[in-house]
Amino acid sequence: MSDARWWQEPCRQPDAASEAAARARQAQLTKPAGALGQLEELAIRLASLQGRECPWIDRPRLCLFAGDHGVVEENISLFPQSVTAQMLHTFVAGGAAISVLARVQGLPFELVDLGTVDLSLNLPGVRHLRIAPGTANFSRTAAMTAEQCQAALQAGREVLQRASRRGCDLFLAGEMGIGNTTAASALACALSGLPPARLVGRGTGLDHAGVARKQAVLERSLALHGAALDDPFEALRRVGGLELAALTGSYLACAQLGIPALVDGFICSAAALCAVHLNPACRPWLLFAHASAESGHAALLELLQATPLIGLGLRLGEGSGAALALPLVRLACELHGGMATFAEAQVEEGRG
Repeated sequence: MSDARWWQEPCRQPDAASEAAARARQAQLTKPAGALGQLEELAIRLASLQGRECPWIDRPRLCLFAGDHGVVEENISLFPQSVTAQMLHTFVAGGAAISVLARVQGLPFELVDLGTVDLSLNLPGVRHLRIAPGTANFSRTAAMTAEQCQAALQAGREVLQRASRRGCDLFLAGEMGIGNTTAASALACALSGLPPARLVGRGTGLDHAGVARKQAVLERSLALHGAALDDPFEALRRVGGLELAALTGSYLACAQLGIPALVDGFICSAAALCAVHLNPACRPWLLFAHASAESGHAALLELLQATPLIGLGLRLGEGSGAALALPLVRLACELHGGMATFAEAQVEEGRG
């Protein structure tokens, strides 16, 4: 395992000169100023992160992190824990939504099992790390030991180290784990101080009574862990999840290695919030793909001062929103680099 607290090491800094050059180029393209809306700022942001006037995305990579959650014992999900492993089978077989989205776009797709309840699970094409047979029930004890949480953070980092060696220029992540909207809500509450009522949603489809039960579990859990949650690492290990920790580690490693990350929905945003609390300098490297229909996502986006690219009412997870936003990111780069300037097209510029 790497040195403890590696996530506190410095992050790469965006390049101000490239940002200025990209902004100047945008001002010269054959369109009214601001006419391409968010796509203009996205291209400029990527220019600053990639250190070149005209950014491009040639080698995006996707990783899906999976893990089980002991808090499922509290009847906070419509589905049993066995569904996590069943969905891993579906990902491998190519039948899940993210499998289709990755296949259609030629997007390299890695599967990492941090720890399902079935430690004998052995699927081709899946990296089974078996850190633990899922987390403990955080409404009764800490979800992970410090060593388990560090191992999961490191697993996310190692995914990015492998991706970096393959020339990755944009990282997408997804997650799978029955009960993980509850863990993500608990983690977000712990980090933000917001009450569960602001962040608890329907997850996989709970009715009103199910949402109320989930909220009560979170209130009890936050009270149990108390002031320990003031430390972001402790918050992650006490009420988070193995895949949430791996997501957090991957976002931190993105910033340290200089690879922009396209963050998916509610669960990935909770991990992004944790990454920012662990190392605030990682924030510029996080781009946000979509506005989830999960009720707490708007609050997380506000906390992160993030403007998502799309809003399609999604609440699937799996990295599906990030994969759907990927073409927009690529098109923003193509428009920025491929459009003619007024001078090149011999078109008169508008007058101020």
